[in-house]
Amino acid sequence: MSDPSVINDSIRQCRPEEAEAVLELWRQAEATPGVTDNAADIRRAISESRANVLVAEVEGQLVASIIGTFDGWRGNIYRLAVHPRYRRRGIARALVAEIERRLARQGAKRITALVERDHAWATGFWQAVGYAPDNRIARHVRNT
Repeated sequence: MSDPSVINDSIRQCRPEEAEAVLELWRQAEATPGVTDNAADIRRAISESRANVLVAEVEGQLVASIIGTFDGWRGNIYRLAVHPRYRRRGIARALVAEIERRLARQGAKRITALVERDHAWATGFWQAVGYAPDNRIARHVRNT
């Protein structure tokens, strides 16, 4: 596992011009595509004052991302993605810790993470960092 202090030094706010690189990262990390997976929506999220779009770099290469938002009620985490070559180095944990700090500063007292059920590596990770599935709630979605 990499030195967490080195990982934290490479975590930063994503820049609008990196939207295409983030999309490519998500593709390489095998994230399931959604209707907001386009450069314009990523740039909009980056510019939102309530959204934290963070990336992690290793030797100048973008290797991971996470999005955290606070809607005034609770924090939400989306799109934690780590390039397969950089997994199991503590990068995802460092990103989650940083996004939790930012959401707490915004006032979040509860944070939820959207996790794909059929990605066992993802559900296992989230449970390992202290997030439990909430079987009382089902997510209902309508794309507009």
